[in-house]
Amino acid sequence: MPSFDVVSEVDKHEAQNSVDQANKELSTRFDFRGVDASFELKDMVVTMTADNTMQVEQMRPMLMGAMTKRGIKVSCLEFSDPKGSGKQVKVLATLRQGIDSDLGRKMVKMVKDSKIKVQVSLQGDTVRVQGKARDDLQKVMAMFRSDESIEMPLAFKNFKD
Repeated sequence: MPSFDVVSEVDKHEAQNSVDQANKELSTRFDFRGVDASFELKDMVVTMTADNTMQVEQMRPMLMGAMTKRGIKVSCLEFSDPKGSGKQVKVLATLRQGIDSDLGRKMVKMVKDSKIKVQVSLQGDTVRVQGKARDDLQKVMAMFRSDESIEMPLAFKNFKD
């Protein structure tokens, strides 16, 4: 019986590339000349550092734009409140991963309401979809890709025929 798993994960390499791209844009911006500002990615947490809160807030759209260009959904970013330490202000942007139970139940309900002949089950932070026909599984994939209410980046793994 064909099946696949739906998982929510962010590609670490693309996340690093988007942080590098945001740093490059930061170095070319006129309003950031002579300012000690930077983006740094460590353990799927982007640290934005600047001299004051206004500059950190201007850095947020730069990061979001770079991630959008790299194909990462910016809705998976979770920003912390600005924290001052000495002369620097830091904001942490956490890249959320994994399908939580609320989103998993919502996805199961979507599939059940669509009347596609597949079985859906929650398995931890993944959603397993099984069906008799490969076409039905592809319909479910297309439905998940086109739905704007799912804010997490989805990936389809372990497709078995």
